[in-house]
Amino acid sequence: MARIIDGKKISLQIKDELKERVQALKEKGREVTLAVIQVGEDPASSVYVRNKKKGCEYIGIGSLSYELPEDIPMQELLALIGELNEREDVNGILVQLPLPSHMDEDAVIRAISPQKDVDGFHPQSVGALCIGQPGFVSCTPAGIIQLLKRSGIEIAGKECVVLGRSNIVGKPMGILLLRENGTVTIAHSKTENLKEVTSRADILIAAVGKPKMVTREYVKEGAVVIDVGINRDGDNKLCGDVDFEDVEPVCSAITPVPGGVGPMTIAMLLYNCVASAG
Repeated sequence: MARIIDGKKISLQIKDELKERVQALKEKGREVTLAVIQVGEDPASSVYVRNKKKGCEYIGIGSLSYELPEDIPMQELLALIGELNEREDVNGILVQLPLPSHMDEDAVIRAISPQKDVDGFHPQSVGALCIGQPGFVSCTPAGIIQLLKRSGIEIAGKECVVLGRSNIVGKPMGILLLRENGTVTIAHSKTENLKEVTSRADILIAAVGKPKMVTREYVKEGAVVIDVGINRDGDNKLCGDVDFEDVEPVCSAITPVPGGVGPMTIAMLLYNCVASAG
């Protein structure tokens, strides 16, 4: 029977630690504020934004919310980001993705000051991560490292396979595992003998966006399986990239969906925001 890695519980530990740090900053007269911009009314984005606001409230930091119409010209969004970059009372800026199709996501990400890029998506943040310099780290991969460490799972020397090569999860995940002295393979849609590759993993991280794609044939006996996916199955039920019922009996530890990686992403966003205030 696999151990279930409880992301809700571990994220709460992090938020309680942050609450203490925020209180200490307040005692020195320093406030922390996160600005969240949402363009349009995508239902999933609205849920994320609401959870981020709740997180800010819980740890005692301010949140500014900008809900913009879907058809707003991109120049107006860039102008708002420019204003928030200049404001000394704003420590972190987050633009909820995805953006409407008429907007250039890359240009919007680049417009955010690297000093306030609490999502860790700016090219300067990504470059700093690659060469091991200080900077904000993408929240989901950072959260996964915390899940592993706080669950007592050794990364150093282990075979780690990341399934997926996105800029937001797959690539930074590989770099963070390397930083922890893991031996890392990044697998993707063009990988030959995919099941063979993933079956070598002591730690398998699934981030492909395909519901229940990872079955027990992909998993080595006793592996640790981290499921980054958030999908809907044929019955419209929330599920991950891993077929939990099929994989859970063969692995040593596994994250559930929901309640695994998701809460950690928000905890690490809050961590970055508090870090931006010093």
